[in-house]
Amino acid sequence: MGRAYEVRKASIQKTGAARGKIYSMYAKEIYQAAKNGGTSLEANSSLKRLVERAKKEQVPQDIIKRAIDKVNSGVDETYIKNSYELFGPSGSTLIVECLTDNVNRTVSELRAVVNKCHIKMGNVGSVSYNYDNLCVVGFKGLSIDETLNALILDDIDVIDIEEDDDVVIYGDPQDLFKIKECITKVLPNVVFDMDEITMLAKEKVELIGEDLDLFRKLLVMLDDVEDVSNVYHNVSNV
Repeated sequence: MGRAYEVRKASIQKTGAARGKIYSMYAKEIYQAAKNGGTSLEANSSLKRLVERAKKEQVPQDIIKRAIDKVNSGVDETYIKNSYELFGPSGSTLIVECLTDNVNRTVSELRAVVNKCHIKMGNVGSVSYNYDNLCVVGFKGLSIDETLNALILDDIDVIDIEEDDDVVIYGDPQDLFKIKECITKVLPNVVFDMDEITMLAKEKVELIGEDLDLFRKLLVMLDDVEDVSNVYHNVSNV
């Protein structure tokens, strides 16, 4: 089972979360992207990607519009994206991404989770060295050979490519839009089933018994933290 499964599984877990939190997180991310790069979707590729992903996750159009309109109306808010690295039970690790307007509140809430689960928070780099930061693009309609030819013609280097139900391309995060544009030129009506910038663990662990129960409890508690936007981990059986 390829790495594409890990990306899909993370997406499935995210869509199972409370809809209100997903809406709130997208509203903050869209606002910040529009504030940083402008409100035009065509001129701001980061904003365009966020809006496309929000629509895929069925975020209502009025929430997307309100987030962009806040920038046009001069509302001044600042959201900071930080990552926190955790050591879970029996060799498990986590990277927790947060988007917040109050770092002290976020750290306090994360430390409360850490203390309740009797785990440890690591320093920057103590966990992330064991993860690959990648963009992942998945689609149907081309063979691997056709995909590779298109990428070579556009002089795009990728880290890996595999065929699951889709052709799945792994590349550097900054190449996400170049990869999508390349595929769209060859396959104009392509629908991207995966369009992610993610963290994939280089090595996985499998938990059992009380350790597995604790890890599942930890994921639920992290999901309840308002400012947590993504959780990446190295556990293969949750």
